[in-house]
Amino acid sequence: MNKDLALDYINRHNIIEIKAGQHRTTFLEIWMVIVNDRIFARSWGLAEKSWYHTFLQDPIGQIKCGKEIFNIKAVVPDDITDLTPEINTAYLTKYNTGSNLRYSQGIIQQKHVEKTMEFIIWE
Repeated sequence: MNKDLALDYINRHNIIEIKAGQHRTTFLEIWMVIVNDRIFARSWGLAEKSWYHTFLQDPIGQIKCGKEIFNIKAVVPDDITDLTPEINTAYLTKYNTGSNLRYSQGIIQQKHVEKTMEFIIWE
C-alpha cells in the first residue's frame, strides 16, 4: 500500500473512515488533516469509548481511503506542542465552509487539541 495514495485521498476528502483497535468490526467517519506529510485527527466526542481512548489502549487500527484500507499505528506525537498551530491551521483551511465552519472552530479549542492523535501507516 502506498502512503502517498492515503495522503492524497485525505487531502482531497473531508470524511475519512477509521477503525480503532484490533477488536472493532466497523469503521467510523472522522475528520483528518495532513501536516508535513503526517496524518492527524482530533477526537470531537470526548467519551471514554471514543476512537481516541480505544487507540490509547490498543494502538493498532485501520483507515479506509475510498476502497483502499491502510493499517495504522496511532500515537500521541512527542512534538504535538510544536505542531498544534499547524494542525489548527490545517483544520481551519480544510473544513472552512458551510456547516463545517462551526465544528472547525470547535476542533481547535484546547479540549480537542488535547485529544490529537497521529496515524502512522505501516505495511
